[in-house]
Amino acid sequence: MNRQRQIPKPLLIFAFIFIVALAALAIVPVIYALLFGDHGVKTEGISTDNARAATTDVDGTWVVSDKLGPNQTSAGFTFFEILPAEKKVTSGSTRAVDGEVVVEAGTVAAGEITVDMATVTTDNDRRDVNVRRSILNTDEYPKATFSLTEPADVSQLPEDGSVGTVELTGDLTIRGETNSVTHEFEAVRSGDHLVVAGDIPISRSDFGVETPELVAAKIADEGEINIKLNLEKVR
Repeated sequence: MNRQRQIPKPLLIFAFIFIVALAALAIVPVIYALLFGDHGVKTEGISTDNARAATTDVDGTWVVSDKLGPNQTSAGFTFFEILPAEKKVTSGSTRAVDGEVVVEAGTVAAGEITVDMATVTTDNDRRDVNVRRSILNTDEYPKATFSLTEPADVSQLPEDGSVGTVELTGDLTIRGETNSVTHEFEAVRSGDHLVVAGDIPISRSDFGVETPELVAAKIADEGEINIKLNLEKVR
């Protein structure tokens, strides 16, 4: 009668440890990314490191500049992901921003800014695809816009390269939904440039931005639209 050959106990223990180690190597990066991983790419506020005194009058027509540097134009979003163990912040941004602002007698008389939401990126390709297709629906709504609806006084902005503030009111359109927003932005006149930046609080439900049900994470309703415009005077 043949007996089944038994595997020595030390070998079984070694095999078990080896399997557990492999499983740990596979899951640890996932857990780390979930709890401590990247936070995306955020549009930051104004840098005054290289700011200088204004060299042109504030009146005129200003267009969005594609000049690179600390105050380069960019815009995007910040979402707050509610995870089982913590609240995580994820941001995305793009430099694909266009627009024009007209200032007359020290007052912003007109202005419209357009952001190509289909080019917004974080620091995770898979996340980018999910945000564009499942959250922002950029195939159908590729653009977000901000159109000024009330005049704004900019005559009080400092001319020495220091930061001032300006309150802007306009219509913000995301995913085809438009809401009126009022926000106080930071602004600095430096050389022949005007830089305006701010984080506009929004409720994504106001814009019909829904998220798919996720097993491990839930996106909070509150978020931000982050924007920094480097405007160059053209006339």
